[in-house]
Amino acid sequence: MNQYTKNDIIQQLDALHTPKGVPVLFHSSLRAIGTVEGGAEALLDILVEYFTRDGGLFCVPTHTWHNLDNEITLDVTSDDNCLGAFSTVAIRDPRGIRSENPCHSMVVFGDKAQAFVKDEISVPTPTAPSSCYGKLFDMGGYVLLAGVAHNKNTFLHTVDEMLDIPNRMGNKPVPMAVRKKDGQVIKTKLCLFDTDYTEDISYRFTKYETAFRYHRCITDGFLGNAPTQLCSARKMKETIELIYRNCGDADPLADEEAIPQKWYCF
Repeated sequence: MNQYTKNDIIQQLDALHTPKGVPVLFHSSLRAIGTVEGGAEALLDILVEYFTRDGGLFCVPTHTWHNLDNEITLDVTSDDNCLGAFSTVAIRDPRGIRSENPCHSMVVFGDKAQAFVKDEISVPTPTAPSSCYGKLFDMGGYVLLAGVAHNKNTFLHTVDEMLDIPNRMGNKPVPMAVRKKDGQVIKTKLCLFDTDYTEDISYRFTKYETAFRYHRCITDGFLGNAPTQLCSARKMKETIELIYRNCGDADPLADEEAIPQKWYCF
């Protein structure tokens, strides 16, 4: 198919059977999705309309960790982000509210968006359980991965903190600053992700997918051309918790080897 229409996309979303009235965090690759009639703006319209009906929230990550060496790590007055075209389109859309997370902001759409992003400027870590990422779990939300894998699943950093997994977070707060819409600059500090095993632990989050599938955390489908996973935040957390309950003193992400089945499969 050369071009997907609104009806095509809605049929694909219906096939995923997303529960109504919950937040959905969307990580995506526009290139993998392919051509949608009306472009990225039209795709955003479809997704916002679909996921915000019945009180739901649609969340688009707009991270700015590429600014960690800069004085201002998040400028809410600009569309600056390090996640690409779809995130830029979301930032520019007047219906959305951008959170003030100093390096892991998101744009949130829906009637309850303002409450969802409240107090993000004061989070202690990028994906703290008190942040929007933790609220995704609290509200029974989902992560929608369209054309990307679990190495892009930012919520899994939140699970690390919820379970207090060792060797995941640094203990030295890093200075950051947020420029608010009114131009005011607020300085803050965050502890960042840090591990001895690898430069970026999220690349090993893909090791969890087999366990996620065993415990039915994932519903598979498509969005455009892109293989798409709808992932329950609560089930993913429960599965990772099970793995760490059974792994003894080992760390499942310490190397590139597959996670042993005996740690999650009974």
